Amino acid sequence: MNLTFKPILKENILTILPLLKIVNTKTPHDILEKRVLEMGNYQNYECVAVFDDEKMIGISGLWYSTRHYIGKSVEPDHVVILESYRGKNIGKKFFKWIYEYTKQKGCEAMELNTYTSNTKSHKFYYNEGFNIYAFHFLKILREDQNFF
Repeated sequence: MNLTFKPILKENILTILPLLKIVNTKTPHDILEKRVLEMGNYQNYECVAVFDDEKMIGISGLWYSTRHYIGKSVEPDHVVILESYRGKNIGKKFFKWIYEYTKQKGCEAMELNTYTSNTKSHKFYYNEGFNIYAFHFLKILREDQNFF
C-alpha cells in the first residue's frame, strides 16, 4: 500500500459521494449531493481523504468551531474506510494525520458523534483516547418528520 492523506478541494467535493453513501444509505442521491455542495461551499466544513495510490479509500468530514467550554475544536464526521482496507491500521494512521493537520489549524480539541449501534467505532475511539462527555439529541423540524 502507498497511503497518502490530503484535503479534498472544494471543486472536487462530490468525489466523496461513493464513500459517503456507505454510511448514509437513507438520503436520496439528489438531496445528498445538494447537501454536500452546500457543506463544502458555504459552511465551516472540509473533507479529508486517505488514498492508496490514486484510489480514495477513506474519508472524514471536519467541522470547525469555537466552543465556550473547550476552545477551537474540530468534529470528524462521516468517517469511513472501505471494507477491504479495514483491520490494517489505516484508521489509526488517518487519525494521527488528522490530529496533526487540525492542530496546525489551531484546534485545541476534537469531539465527535458515533451511532449507538456502531460498536466497532466505539472501540476505535476509546482506543484513540476519546471519552463520552454528553449525549447527542436530534429533533427533525421538517413537516414529514423523516430522517434523511
